[in-house]
Amino acid sequence: MTTSTHLLRRRRFLPLFVTQLLGAFNDNLFKNAVIFFVVYSVYQSEKAEAVFSGIASALFILPFFLLSALAGQLADMRDKAMIIRWVKLLEIAIMVVGGGGLVLAWFGIAVENFAIPLMLVALLGMGVHSTFFGPIKYAILPQHLKQSEVLAGTGLVEAGTYLAILAGTILAGFIPVEWAAAGVVITALLGYATSLQIPEAPPMVEAEPLDYHILRASVQLVKNTMHDRRVFLAIASISFFWAVGAVLFIEFPLLAKRVLCANKEVASLFLVIFSIGVALGSVSINQLLKGRVSARYSPPAVLIMALFVVAFQQVCSRFAPTADGHLLSVAEFLHHPLAPMLLGTLGGIAIAGGMFVVPLYAFLTTFVDKSQTARTIAANNVVNSGAMTLGALVAVGLGAAGLEIVQLILIAAGMCLISAWLGLLLYRAEQAAEAVKVEG
Repeated sequence: MTTSTHLLRRRRFLPLFVTQLLGAFNDNLFKNAVIFFVVYSVYQSEKAEAVFSGIASALFILPFFLLSALAGQLADMRDKAMIIRWVKLLEIAIMVVGGGGLVLAWFGIAVENFAIPLMLVALLGMGVHSTFFGPIKYAILPQHLKQSEVLAGTGLVEAGTYLAILAGTILAGFIPVEWAAAGVVITALLGYATSLQIPEAPPMVEAEPLDYHILRASVQLVKNTMHDRRVFLAIASISFFWAVGAVLFIEFPLLAKRVLCANKEVASLFLVIFSIGVALGSVSINQLLKGRVSARYSPPAVLIMALFVVAFQQVCSRFAPTADGHLLSVAEFLHHPLAPMLLGTLGGIAIAGGMFVVPLYAFLTTFVDKSQTARTIAANNVVNSGAMTLGALVAVGLGAAGLEIVQLILIAAGMCLISAWLGLLLYRAEQAAEAVKVEG
């Protein structure tokens, strides 16, 4: 924790940390304001709500799949700080569009025909924003931090991201939609201001022509990155983790309304608990590993996560519907006898998840050459987005086919088992590589 505190006092880390924190906050303030408004104020059909939630998630994820290769090339071959500033400038324009959609929804003007499509366009735009910012926020760490600081820096970035998700989610669930419209624009302006303080991060390799053929570039990027077994296993493990996350995040608002008979503030509370848990797991794993980048604790962490997912599903299945379709407020929900167990199992899922994924991201940024870091993260984002899209499609498809929401949660537990197996293979490959190094 000392190293972490030290980093927060340094210009080589703090402006980047604040910039990514504001970006994650804005993503979630806008995305959740849109989803909560539509689910609770527009549609009254479980199927329509599930389809909209899936479409919104898919639109946000799609740019990661299509544009990560270009984002990785740019980040490795151009000054990373400069790219961040251009990306944050773009965020201002995107949030003006998205805020306009929220304002139209507030006034009730062409809600389904114009306001909602406008908000979905902005969600797609924020996906593009995050696609280009994502590789940089990890790739810049080995360039600005010492080797012994990278795990702590990665943990802080993850913790900060989820605390920002927490703040954005709380506000989205509790403030009026018109306040959210103003908030996303103001936050985008602040994000651009803090990005101006990030120190230069020139490319570590000579610039090469960019490949704008997104499909070919994506295939080549993943092919070039995944040839090393350890990188392949790390990316595969992270991808299954985010597929689990996609299923859970799609289901939370629907679960709150349809299964637990709770209002949008309770749905927001679930995301808050999840975000706090991941942040705690992200920071605590650095203490367990004492700054050493290793997948040692990843397999048991994700197995524990699977157990908590099953326990969470069992608790949810025991909630009885309220009379006359009444939606519980936060106060009423917290007085429910099963609420402590439900929130406890949800927190357990999140803490274990944070402990699982942070060392894997740190592994990707420290194992490869610094000139390849952004493209490695970009390749990871391509595979991650494919896994998340598949998870979202499976959740939406099974929901549309009539499978109960509470049963869909068990899909996440099954994905955790696959992640644990991949994490174990990675740790064994890590040990084998260390043994060869010692013998050499």
